[in-house]
Amino acid sequence: MKTQTTEKLSLHDITAAHQRLQGAIIQTPCTESIALSELTGSQVYCKREYLQRTGSFKERGACNALSLLSSYEAERGVVAASAGNHALGLAWHGRRLGIPVTVVMPKFAPLVKVSRCQRFGAKVILHGNSFEEARAHASELATEQQLTYVHPFDDLNVIAGQGTVALEILEQVPDLEAVVVPVGGGGLLAGVATVLRALRPEVTIIGVEPGNAPKFSEALNAGKPVHIPARFTLADGLAVAEVGRHTYGIAASLVDRVVTVREEELALAILRIAEAEKAIVEGAGAAPLAALLGGELPELVGKKVVLLLSGGNIDPLTHSRVIEKGLAADGRIYRFDALISDRPGGLAQLSTLLASTGANVTEVLHDRTFAGPDLSTVHVLCTVETRDRSHISEINRLLQHEGVKLTPARPAA
Repeated sequence: MKTQTTEKLSLHDITAAHQRLQGAIIQTPCTESIALSELTGSQVYCKREYLQRTGSFKERGACNALSLLSSYEAERGVVAASAGNHALGLAWHGRRLGIPVTVVMPKFAPLVKVSRCQRFGAKVILHGNSFEEARAHASELATEQQLTYVHPFDDLNVIAGQGTVALEILEQVPDLEAVVVPVGGGGLLAGVATVLRALRPEVTIIGVEPGNAPKFSEALNAGKPVHIPARFTLADGLAVAEVGRHTYGIAASLVDRVVTVREEELALAILRIAEAEKAIVEGAGAAPLAALLGGELPELVGKKVVLLLSGGNIDPLTHSRVIEKGLAADGRIYRFDALISDRPGGLAQLSTLLASTGANVTEVLHDRTFAGPDLSTVHVLCTVETRDRSHISEINRLLQHEGVKLTPARPAA
């Protein structure tokens, strides 16, 4: 893979950061998941970075960068642009170290991240509709107020901090064969790849990014970082428009490949982790599992694989909506529009048919106004809980056999 000239990041930088962070961050567990192993065909270990105090691996880089400030810089304070997790890491460790922190977040930043930053004592400014707009405003504040700008990913001290997670993984799963890493700006991937290529060069390193934000893939195709239009993704922590100059320069030649995942695969992965691991992760944290579940990584079947579950800061309301989308993608919620008799017993007959298949009706909406010219019929928009997609097919066959017109059948998401 192509790379470009950049400042050097060494294993020594990361081991020094590892020592620096002792006692300041949590050494998160990296445990085997029998359930996820059965689902994917790989021997899956989960590095649970969502268990950090701020809910994300980002505090590793934030803490390392803050610890290396001069006394003058620490007194003046720092500013950063972040979709949330980098801001949380700076806010938490800034308060611990007595360093003033200002963070600029895009307007779409999850409310849970905004409120937690404020509780940690940071000054939060919501500005812009993209990370790029937030970053431009943060740069202006750094100049105007003489603050140190701490980049969320394209800073060697931040990258070194993120790389400490790989040192822990090697201690916890010394015989791992592959690691799957979510990719936003590339700081985590660059740090992890630096460690693994130095200490375990045979380990397969795979990056995962949303199909709606494939900035590292585009950079690899172009041979340099390129700007791509911002699009919505459930993995908001990975929604940057361009990878960093340092991160690309470090990681491009070290990573084996980078794959993309669809939004429905992210939703399904969040659901699987909630069910199998009893854990709440955000879209970015679920991306590695999404790649395995989506069949993007057949070469990892049967291998010992570490999934880096990078964060768990997802708004509760958003999480509930994502779970519903995951259930729909899994064939466990089904919605169909049926044309039935508007005479007494019509709805009861439909309910009886559905009950005979074992489907549980959760919502029924009548539509007489747009049911067509036949006043004896009514449209019914019906939502049911189902076992899987084969159960949905069974329902459709029965309804059609009984003369119920579906117009048309469709999933709930």
